[in-house]
Amino acid sequence: MKYTPVYPLQISQTMSMSDSYILVLDTPEMGKHVPVLIGEAEAQAIVMAIEQRHARRPLTHNLICNIMEEYMLTLKQVTIDRFDEGVFYSTLYVSDGFTEKKIDSRTSDAVVLALLQQSNILINMQVLEETSMEPGALEDNLPHKRRPQAETLEELEAKLHQCEQDEDYEQAAEIMKRINQLKGGKE
Repeated sequence: MKYTPVYPLQISQTMSMSDSYILVLDTPEMGKHVPVLIGEAEAQAIVMAIEQRHARRPLTHNLICNIMEEYMLTLKQVTIDRFDEGVFYSTLYVSDGFTEKKIDSRTSDAVVLALLQQSNILINMQVLEETSMEPGALEDNLPHKRRPQAETLEELEAKLHQCEQDEDYEQAAEIMKRINQLKGGKE
């Protein structure tokens, strides 16, 4: 199978589901974009990895990186291998210096880990042809061209305080979930 490199280009919120985002992967050599539907937590993790921002406590992807470092494992590369019934299938190539193992992964998690480990992200050419769009084609279908904010704990706590003052308890509950995620707790 033949592969080509892809890079995260943009993250936009979807119109149909408020907690879903579209990660646009760019193939600079081929001038095509690949849209991947991802969750809010993964979108935020990708933004944090790109911006090299860290939560006070390790989030799930950071925990995986810490475990890999502790056991002297290296993420050699990530491949996006298959697209079936609307789902992308990816593989992590992990090495201990002697052997290399392939580990099945969700594409969103694979992208976050590749960004954190500064590893290559490659896409199967057949998957690229099946799923790619010309640049600009996706923008016509997205009402919001925004990415999730990788907010600091202090920013979230200030928003929470404001929501409590405004008695906007629904928004306060959402902010509490994000605060708990940053603190490494459960929702």
